[in-house]
Amino acid sequence: MAAEQNKEINLVVITGMSGAGKSVAMQSLEDLGFFCIDNLPPVLLSKLAELLESTGGQLQKAALVIDLRGREFFSALFSSLDTLETHHGIHYQILFLDASDQVLVRRYKETRRRHPLSPEGTPMDGIRLERQLLEEIKGRAHQIIDTSQLKPAQLKEKIVNRFHQTDQNRLSVTFQSFGFKYGVPIDADLVFDVRFLPNPHYVDSLKPRTGTDQDVYNYVMKWEETRKFLDKLTDMLSFLIPHYQREGKASLVVGIGCTGGKHRSVAIAEYLHRLFRETEQTRAAHRDVGKSG
Repeated sequence: MAAEQNKEINLVVITGMSGAGKSVAMQSLEDLGFFCIDNLPPVLLSKLAELLESTGGQLQKAALVIDLRGREFFSALFSSLDTLETHHGIHYQILFLDASDQVLVRRYKETRRRHPLSPEGTPMDGIRLERQLLEEIKGRAHQIIDTSQLKPAQLKEKIVNRFHQTDQNRLSVTFQSFGFKYGVPIDADLVFDVRFLPNPHYVDSLKPRTGTDQDVYNYVMKWEETRKFLDKLTDMLSFLIPHYQREGKASLVVGIGCTGGKHRSVAIAEYLHRLFRETEQTRAAHRDVGKSG
């Protein structure tokens, strides 16, 4: 029984912009077996921590949504989070969901909802105020997901990939390829630019294909600068990953970018995934591989 009581409890605090997908995130975590609470007043965080610890290990995963619907309570969030530090059996992380102003306005218009901070004004008035009020908590977030270009099913997939771990003591590492022309992934912890490598885009037979194709992969890997770069990068990651894990980080997103996110970055992400999956829990994700232009 004592061994059960010593098991660490994982608590995910979901917050962020209204309309950015917090409900989808909570439902996704609920599907993963998390005990979920919506719109918990921050002043009750300490009581929740005591409740979780009193279950004797029966509840090891919990998630809660805290947002500005309970605005009068939100100011107590930071002091309440600080009290969690005294509960050594609880490991918490803040998941912040964001989206562009344009996308949020469109979502409000499509659903014909009023913004909770601007019931009589325009959605944009509420969005501006909400961004201002959430600025500090966003700065303290452990993970940020921009849902501007994500459908609900895609957001759910991201949540599942982030929080479903067969071994909770292992760091989950995602090697994500992307194209700089489409912007740097907002949730990337580390970003590496491989635009200096020879580009298969200029080889007619390779241009329409991707870095997951063997011919494109071989083309990217055959150059001396590629081999030197990978030697240095794998050495750095081999040093960093154990330190991130020791710090208690649950997931690490390593962004690999080229111009369009179709050839070089995809091949490099695939290489790193294959290399590190022998010792780490890894996956390769290719954000822009299907885009054209």
